Amino acid sequence: MKRTLAVAAVLAALTPLAAQAQFAKPEDAIKYRQSSFSVLATHFGRIGAMVNGRIPYDAKIAGENAALVATLAKLPGAAFPAGSESGMNTRAKPEIWKDTAKFQAAYEKMVAETAKLPAAAGDAGTLKTAFGAAAATCKGCHDDFRRD
Repeated sequence: MKRTLAVAAVLAALTPLAAQAQFAKPEDAIKYRQSSFSVLATHFGRIGAMVNGRIPYDAKIAGENAALVATLAKLPGAAFPAGSESGMNTRAKPEIWKDTAKFQAAYEKMVAETAKLPAAAGDAGTLKTAFGAAAATCKGCHDDFRRD
């Protein structure tokens, strides 16, 4: 499992650069970011279920999911190139491309907060606090940059 996580981390670090070059069509970028966010949400939701008491807290499982969330959070940032504002039922608001500095700052804040989750995963209370901060960054982006 540790080797898998290490490989995933290395690939994730390289993927944003490679992904940007691979978007031959806007639809490719949209599919990539939607898929990235979907997998990220799945693992983030598993942590949320623990910190909100819907399932028992398990430090090992929390740590595995936290590590994945921290890695996966880095993926979708490369998938917002110009031209991918519409199509394929994207929920991305035009504000992403109108105020790229604000969007980039919000995205970087999310990446920074999710990066804190692995260190917090060993203690349920600490994880709950870190999860709340990370969730707030997600909500902020959803409020400003995503259509419901």
